[in-house]
Amino acid sequence: MVMGEMDKVRKEYTNGEITVIWRPHLCDHSAVCLMQLPKVFDNSKRPWINMQAAPTKDIIDTVNACPTAALTFKHNEEIEKEKQAAATASISGNQVILVDGGPIRISGDFVVTDEAGNIISTEKKISLCRCGKSAKMPFCDGSHRQ
Repeated sequence: MVMGEMDKVRKEYTNGEITVIWRPHLCDHSAVCLMQLPKVFDNSKRPWINMQAAPTKDIIDTVNACPTAALTFKHNEEIEKEKQAAATASISGNQVILVDGGPIRISGDFVVTDEAGNIISTEKKISLCRCGKSAKMPFCDGSHRQ
C-alpha cells in the first residue's frame, strides 16, 4: 500500500444488485458519468449517486465508461463470496502486540471489517487505535502521544 492510501476516501452505493464504488482521489473530473446518466450521477445532490434512479444495466454501462478507476462496480453476490473467502482464509502466522500506552499492532493474514461486514483493510500490518483520539479511526495516527 502506498503511504497515505488509508486516508483516501472510498464510498459504496448499492441498489441490491450491484454496488458502485467511488474513489474520488482517482477522478479526473471529465464528467462522463454526469453527462451520460445524470439521473443517477448528480453532484449537486447528497448522496450524489442515486442507485435507484436507473436500471442496473444503464448504471453498469456508465460506470464502465468512466475514463479512470474512480467509479467501479461489483455484483453483490461477488462481494458476498469475497467476504466468505476472507472469513475462511488461513490465519497461521498472525501476531497481535499490545503496545504499552500505544496501539494494537497486528501482522499476518487477516481482514479488518466493520460491523456490517464491509472490508476496511486487507493489509499485512496495521496499528489500531486504543486511545480513541485518532483522526484515522480505527487506525492509529500517533495521537496517543499528545
